[in-house]
Amino acid sequence: MTSTQLPRIGITAAAHVLPPTVLTTAEVQARVEAASGFAMPTGLLERITGIRERRVVVEGEQWASSLATDAARAALARAGRDPEEVDLLLFASATRDFVEPATAHVVNHALGARAHCLDVTNACNSFVNGLDLARAMIETGRARTALVVTGETPSLSTRWAVRDTADAAHHVAGYTFGDAGAAVVVEPVERGGLGRTETETHSEHWEVGGIFGGGSRYPRDHDKLYFTGAGRELKRVFEKVGPAIVDSTLAHAGLGLDDLAAVLVHQVITPYVDRFCEVTGVPRDLVDLTVDTHGNVASATLPLQLSRQWDRLRTGDKVLMVGLGGGVSVMTTVWEKS
Repeated sequence: MTSTQLPRIGITAAAHVLPPTVLTTAEVQARVEAASGFAMPTGLLERITGIRERRVVVEGEQWASSLATDAARAALARAGRDPEEVDLLLFASATRDFVEPATAHVVNHALGARAHCLDVTNACNSFVNGLDLARAMIETGRARTALVVTGETPSLSTRWAVRDTADAAHHVAGYTFGDAGAAVVVEPVERGGLGRTETETHSEHWEVGGIFGGGSRYPRDHDKLYFTGAGRELKRVFEKVGPAIVDSTLAHAGLGLDDLAAVLVHQVITPYVDRFCEVTGVPRDLVDLTVDTHGNVASATLPLQLSRQWDRLRTGDKVLMVGLGGGVSVMTTVWEKS
């Protein structure tokens, strides 16, 4: 390798964990109705979202950090690495334990690692951003073995008591959420690895959705601690820019859809997965549908799918990752299994 060549950086292991508590969408609807004092048509939320169930944490017993830590231990075991070998730990997640300190420190300590660590937060694109940062840090010699972890607990931001069906629609994104932890090990590889990465950022849409409380604008506004959002607006933005960025990423990588073993895509509700395939031309059988049984697990979506696919993928298989996050950002990455 000459001084002008960058090392190949790849994902050498992926793992995920799920909290044991199962919450069905029928139970979600019943809880909203009980808390709000009005009834919705039977099965309405499941018909709208295509989500049957999801896993959720028990408040006060499980946290974003504990999900991330358990997933990190599993990923390290799969890679044959000890926590002491990790010199960079990125907690890349939309949810976290506190405003400060960085949740990465909680995970670092729980693992018994002494890694340089920090949080990377960019809504549901946090994991993809963390993956990209880990690669850059290793390429520049700042790290050798990195852990990118996410612990998502968005179910805790669900608004159960609403005024009427219009208010319920304003908070409906919260009724899609599930919780999960996921982690990947990132390090130099001999072949394959992470390839083309592209981003599209449209920050004029930052008000479309989010949890707006707890920061400097609304530090004590309890009503803003629940997720609100316009999923249709996010869908509209993706339909406008998504197909072009997918096409560009594959073209620059010299790949076609036929060259891919899998496409990992952020999943909000089941109908949006079908729409993604329609507007991008991605064959439906390349997509691992997770949202129907896991819900929207925010930035854990892509590493959850990667972990589920890991044993099926073979050396040389190529995977396209497509992230979508509020703000709004779209991010794509090509990865070849080493």
